[in-house]
Amino acid sequence: MKKLGKQTIKFDNPPTITECASIVGPKEAQGPLSKYFDQTLDDEFWGEKTWEKAESKIIKETVNTVISKSGIPSDQIYCCFAGDLLNQCISSSFGLRELNIPFFGVFGACSTFVESMCLSAICCESFAENVLCATSSHFCSAEKQFRFPLELGNQRPPSAQWTVTGSGAAIVSKNGQGPFITHITPGKIIDMGIKDANNMGAAMAPAFADTLISHFLDTGRNPSYYDAIISRRSRSYW
Repeated sequence: MKKLGKQTIKFDNPPTITECASIVGPKEAQGPLSKYFDQTLDDEFWGEKTWEKAESKIIKETVNTVISKSGIPSDQIYCCFAGDLLNQCISSSFGLRELNIPFFGVFGACSTFVESMCLSAICCESFAENVLCATSSHFCSAEKQFRFPLELGNQRPPSAQWTVTGSGAAIVSKNGQGPFITHITPGKIIDMGIKDANNMGAAMAPAFADTLISHFLDTGRNPSYYDAIISRRSRSYW
């Protein structure tokens, strides 16, 4: 690895995204990307008694799916970076406790999965052959955590956020045929004083823009270099 500019890391031997998997809830299954998910659920509980237990089951089964698809035994996965939106990352820690893999809890909200992949790539460049990264969220448990429990029956404003119900997982490996992680540019905290709890996108957008600018300056690239530039942030679905 070597540092470029102020914030970017370039990998001399770029790690490979070996395999990925995803499971989503019923609302996500109605969208245009439904055919790309490994599994879609008929209801938010998936046979469990609480939404939190359902979320733990979702991330557990997603991780089991990616390990099965990769063909890499779990004892050859050096560590796991995973997180969710709940206190102490309980969905991830309870869902993945049976894996018997060294676990790093990551709490980055919308950025959790990309943060996990960045850290996984650094581990692969340093000491690990394979690293697991995963994240999950659940609309019903997130409402209880961040806004108003659904049991209250509150009137939702037209601008209300809708948190995805689902989980994604990937295995990053030291060796492989690609796709590769060639650079990472960690972002900084950019707080412009946005106070509208129903518009988290506006709070996140400045950091996204600052990270892009830093990446272009550090690498000497411009936006036309890329086929796509994708921001993962909160959106409204109404």
